[in-house]
Amino acid sequence: MNEVPRGRLKVYLGAAPGVGKTYRMLDEARRRAGRGADVVVAFAECHGRPRTAAVLDGLEVVPPVRCAHRGGEFEELDLAAVLDRRPEVAVVDDLAHGNVPGGGRNAKRWQDVEALLAAGTDVITAVNVQHLESLKDVVEKITGVPQHETVPDEVVCRARQVGSYHQVVGGDVASTLVEFARAENATQLVLGASRRGRLERFVTGLGTGESVVALSGDIDVHRVTHERAGSGTLLPSRRRTLSRARLIAGPVAGLVLPVLLTLGLAQLRGTLNLTSEALLFLLAVVGVACIGGVASAVIASVTASLLLNYWFIPPIGAFTLDDPNALLALTVFAVVAATVAAVVDRSLRLSRRAARATAEAETMSSLAGSIVRGGQTIPALLERTRETFAMESAELVDEPLDMAGVTAVPAGSGAYLALHGRDMSSSERRVLAAFAAHVGAAVERARLAEAAAEVEPVKAADRMRTALLRAVGHDLRTPLAAGWAAVTSLRSRDVEFSVEDRDELLATADESMARLNRLVENLLDLSRLEAGVLRLNLRPTTLEEVLPAALADTPGVQVGDVEKIPEVLADPPLLERVIANLVANAARYSPPGAQVLVTASVLGGRAELRVVDRGPGLPAAGRERLFEPFQRLGDTDNSTGLGLGLALARGLTEAMSGTVTPEDTPGGGLTMVVSLPSAGCAAAS
Repeated sequence: MNEVPRGRLKVYLGAAPGVGKTYRMLDEARRRAGRGADVVVAFAECHGRPRTAAVLDGLEVVPPVRCAHRGGEFEELDLAAVLDRRPEVAVVDDLAHGNVPGGGRNAKRWQDVEALLAAGTDVITAVNVQHLESLKDVVEKITGVPQHETVPDEVVCRARQVGSYHQVVGGDVASTLVEFARAENATQLVLGASRRGRLERFVTGLGTGESVVALSGDIDVHRVTHERAGSGTLLPSRRRTLSRARLIAGPVAGLVLPVLLTLGLAQLRGTLNLTSEALLFLLAVVGVACIGGVASAVIASVTASLLLNYWFIPPIGAFTLDDPNALLALTVFAVVAATVAAVVDRSLRLSRRAARATAEAETMSSLAGSIVRGGQTIPALLERTRETFAMESAELVDEPLDMAGVTAVPAGSGAYLALHGRDMSSSERRVLAAFAAHVGAAVERARLAEAAAEVEPVKAADRMRTALLRAVGHDLRTPLAAGWAAVTSLRSRDVEFSVEDRDELLATADESMARLNRLVENLLDLSRLEAGVLRLNLRPTTLEEVLPAALADTPGVQVGDVEKIPEVLADPPLLERVIANLVANAARYSPPGAQVLVTASVLGGRAELRVVDRGPGLPAAGRERLFEPFQRLGDTDNSTGLGLGLALARGLTEAMSGTVTPEDTPGGGLTMVVSLPSAGCAAAS
């Protein structure tokens, strides 16, 4: 039998209600339907917005199911109808919505979406950021409003990723971008268009966009304008401080700029003195040094000094190299040019190194943070490493690989991180070593977690075994001892018992054997529950049918009006055991003279049975411990029994699709609420 491929999830994530998520979601549904896809609207909330309702026209809508809850009527997603319809695409609004309880529905709508995805249906849905589980505390601090309906982050993270964020490390922006695009099998690149003028392009050469176009090959490159285009900076290369374009433009400027300046000053002859003319030539040399570095500055200084000597130092039209002043001017030009060029070269080198270090630090910080938060599995870390360095693949190996195009670095004890695709530079290897250290730490943590997971069941079993041995020593021995003593006395021929004494001994033996039988049955039923082999015979059952037998062993219980409660879908003997255990527990903790109260009501298609006591109650923090096997809330003696009653009651109830929850009793005490589906609603669903 072929496995149905899982459907794809697309989530429209909004910053707040009313930003247009539902409109965009339905608009996409219309576009998909127009392309021939089988699309249905499983559930959509238009909130009275005419434009949103207009987009809904023409789409097939699965009618919602109406549910009663707390005296009101609500509309919910009809999951069964959508699954029967089996569309290619289903639109499900409000991913974080909590479903009305009852009728076999999931607790949350995102669970309905998971069921649709598992059935092979693509789902388009929407949710606001405040409903993400990891952000609910932050949102509450900002708004002061708690978020009760949340979606686990991993549900949204499984959505089909269409523009995700990636950080890559490389020496040149253009080549690194193209390498990463090829590694990801990208067919299109979208870049911002540069707003540099022609002169700036001539001086600095090709920008990132032009370089990407030149290197892209069969990848389509789209260049778009933006109001802030050109305001950013490029990540410098560690291999050189000046780009190839500036290395070419510098010497050219060293020859051309002094000539152009000479032509301009020749037109102003007589207006400026020699000092001003020399300063302008010096300024031109400094400009060339900023463009092309030391070599270009030397060319500019020689050219400028010769032109200054020939055209502006008397005698004009002749070289006077034997003049000490001319030689001094040439020397000053060379020294100033070299000094300025060295400063520019050093500043460029330091700025590029700082920019690269910043980029590497941000990448490592992001990686380390995700590892500390536990947000990265080993495969995810390997994939992130591969994409960061634009490689073909990344893997963990037991020994270093020595072949062309493969780089391997140590990643912890006995493991190596190997990247396939190209040879890496020494600077990239240094960053890769840091990545490998994080990967090694993640591997070690995974090993420790796996070891802890293997040990935890053993520890849990040992704790249960210890508790059982401690409790059994008293709870089984007491009825055994009492019954044994009664039977031994009756068999004794040394004592002649009266009829009353004989009846009392027989009653003691009978009561002891009955108590022992209940303990053994509880242990066996709990074992069947944990093993998943408990057989159920669910049928419509009235509370009047099971209450008399359930209350037989606990005298003095006050029963409310249960005749009007409709039938529930339950296994009568198991429901009897549940009620008996809850009532016995309530009677154990009730003060002398206080009666246990049993009442029932109907809420949202379910019957709720309440067992009320007036005992000391229990803080909310410790209530879940009530339902742990062999848990007796820290009692120091063995008078409270094995502690199986509540654990068994909850287990049996959940096996019948019900719940057992503790509540505070008004005025003091604890109330156990048993909720079971009504037989009529269960049959309708």
